[in-house]
Amino acid sequence: MDNAIGFRRNIYLDWMEATAAFVAAGNNEATVRARLDPILAHKVQSEGNRRYAITILLNVWMASSAQHPALHATALRLFDAATTPTDRLWLHYGMTLATYPFFQQTVRVIGQQVQLRDSFSSAAIKRAMIADRGHLGALEKAVERVLFSLRDWGILNARERKATYVPIDPRLTASTIDVQSWLLAAVLAVHSGEEAPFLDLIRLPELFPFAFTLSLDHLRRHPWFAVQRQGAALDMVRLVEAV
Repeated sequence: MDNAIGFRRNIYLDWMEATAAFVAAGNNEATVRARLDPILAHKVQSEGNRRYAITILLNVWMASSAQHPALHATALRLFDAATTPTDRLWLHYGMTLATYPFFQQTVRVIGQQVQLRDSFSSAAIKRAMIADRGHLGALEKAVERVLFSLRDWGILNARERKATYVPIDPRLTASTIDVQSWLLAAVLAVHSGEEAPFLDLIRLPELFPFAFTLSLDHLRRHPWFAVQRQGAALDMVRLVEAV
């Protein structure tokens, strides 16, 4: 995977849905590519652009199993069991977050903007990313790809003023605690080896689209998490092992 940027195409939600469904059904890579190509052809005429977009989709829902085997396997199980499109969106977002560092960093910057103001501009996100990563040649276009994708996924809404966005309101809820705890594991997997206070964890900037209702006791009972009390009332959460 191209860890410098990688996420360099608009990715539509229906493409993500199809990819996850094909992978969950046990298809191999060649079959998934062949089945995705005519789906993408409805929106993308260039064969090269379709091939690149399919690679992104396969990285998220297939190649990610090498780096995050438990996270990937559980995501497929939860996808099969999902009763709502919103539950599946939690999974698409989390797998993309865990697969593409550029995507994770961009949505983190977006989340930081959301915490400060009601709306934000694409220019503000680009400036923040350039300040952190430097002025890579494809960075600004890649930020636009992430923003487009989040808008198509229903996570961002465009304002009347050009290139200005607001987050979805109300935030997205999941129908099961398992989906919520899975996304927390995905974000902790990105912050490998780190721990965070529980209340800070569920409010991480990159989790801005989602509303969490799970309790600390749920994480205490989950085999992936360790919870340690520090001081009088600070509960630190970390992953027990790599997922």
